[in-house]
Amino acid sequence: MSDAPRSATRERATKETKVAVSIDLDGPGEIEVSTGIAFFDHMVEQLGRHGGFGLSVKARGDLEVDLHHTVEDVGIVIGEALRDAMGDKAGIGRYSSRLVPLDEAAIEVALDISGRPFFVYEVPFAPDTPGLGQPPYDPQLTEEFFRALATAAGLTLHIRMRSGRNTHHIVEATFKAVARCLRDALRVEGTQIPSTKGQL
Repeated sequence: MSDAPRSATRERATKETKVAVSIDLDGPGEIEVSTGIAFFDHMVEQLGRHGGFGLSVKARGDLEVDLHHTVEDVGIVIGEALRDAMGDKAGIGRYSSRLVPLDEAAIEVALDISGRPFFVYEVPFAPDTPGLGQPPYDPQLTEEFFRALATAAGLTLHIRMRSGRNTHHIVEATFKAVARCLRDALRVEGTQIPSTKGQL
């Protein structure tokens, strides 16, 4: 494993959003999230808290148009920062899977830090499912967030709902399950790159 710190900072500015992310995979776990979307802030905090890494996210977006731009762009920039912070990935566990419950909801996640983006998402929400918080967070945006994160970070990520009725519980269990898988897969277990190809 390299002695370089596993940390990174990335920024993205478009006509729709401005996003800045700092991540420290081996840090003390200090977490600060501000996107203007209260429920989404709470969910992104779960990534750092249950992922065991320091995370700062600051975003401003055209929320008066739609929350989609901000949620997706935050996913992109967290993914880019995560990819940079991982470095050459020497010594990491690479794989992880978890089934995480939250009351009646249970979410299954399988993760491979493969360098090859692939995303499977089987968490159905009806189009008219009420939003959460203010401004209302459409639970279908969870899929857009994790697709953006997986693509930017180079993850193979499978997310499936095994049970659930309460929208809040389903979404929160999803963020916690992904976070716990990241925690496991990013844990340093040795010195070699975990691939017969010699790189990820």
